[in-house]
Amino acid sequence: MKVSKLLLGLLIGCAALGANAQIIIKFSHVVAVDTPKGKASELFAKRAAELTKGKVKVEVYPNSQLYKDKEEMEALQLGAVQMLAPSMSKFGPLGVKEFEVFDLPFIFDDTADLHKVTKGPVGAALMAKLEPKGIHGLAFWDNGFKVFTANTPLHVPADYRGKKFRIQSSKVLEEEIRSVGGIPQVMAFSEVYQAMQTGVVDGNENTISNVYTQKMHEVQKHLSITNHGYIGYAVIVNKKFWDGLPADVRTALEQAMKEATDYANGIAQEENDQALAGIKKAGKTTVYIPTKEERMALKKAMVTVHAKMSDRVGQETLQAIYKATGFDPAKL
Repeated sequence: MKVSKLLLGLLIGCAALGANAQIIIKFSHVVAVDTPKGKASELFAKRAAELTKGKVKVEVYPNSQLYKDKEEMEALQLGAVQMLAPSMSKFGPLGVKEFEVFDLPFIFDDTADLHKVTKGPVGAALMAKLEPKGIHGLAFWDNGFKVFTANTPLHVPADYRGKKFRIQSSKVLEEEIRSVGGIPQVMAFSEVYQAMQTGVVDGNENTISNVYTQKMHEVQKHLSITNHGYIGYAVIVNKKFWDGLPADVRTALEQAMKEATDYANGIAQEENDQALAGIKKAGKTTVYIPTKEERMALKKAMVTVHAKMSDRVGQETLQAIYKATGFDPAKL
């Protein structure tokens, strides 16, 4: 990233806190507007303006308009942007590897299990680990559970062998793909469509809404509804910026964030259902629902990743999630 670009953003951010100036919050994210995160970001911007009576203006930048996903975190820490909603794997490079526990395959059976963590003490403890990095955590937003896509059918673990799957940058996800004999390919979200189109990668794991809004179904012949993993986001803000806001403004923004969070988490499943209908209607991708036996075979193969990655994500964090959800991999 060019230093001049960051410095310009930093100067603009500092100017936003002038004595009588309207407070500008640059909120950058990498997905499309018509996704749960995109829609929730717009709602937050609207409610922030209303609840602060115009004192705050939230400028939302979707689809990597300001920075690619690899650059966003640095921009936030330097103050070039004030707010992000990155996926959990983005915190590993900062040294907060515990967030990668969310990348573990089959760690949550459903949304109820997930919310026992994100809305409970485990989620709060994870957010607290960001404070020494100059980051303040505000909320967890759901995107949904992941599916696999490829140009060949994906029914059993053997079908993944030798195929190149795009993943986010995460050691946990690398191990997940290797657990079924696949080849992990780390790649920026904005580059995936072209990589699929040109054959650089064979497949991908993502939520159905992301597959649809990024038009991945146009260049992938098969989609398997495995629900093997979760994608969500931690909404975060530059700590120095946040701490420097007037108390009444912070209170209003916290309320706006609560409303946006309830909205995001409420529409995530609905958005994925609508996206699936859109994919089926397009007729370019065969949608497959694994049998109970096929999904269990995939689960048994992938859950081996938990033990292999336990030291990385932290035994304490992993056990706290097991306790909260009642999951016991030994019983598989």
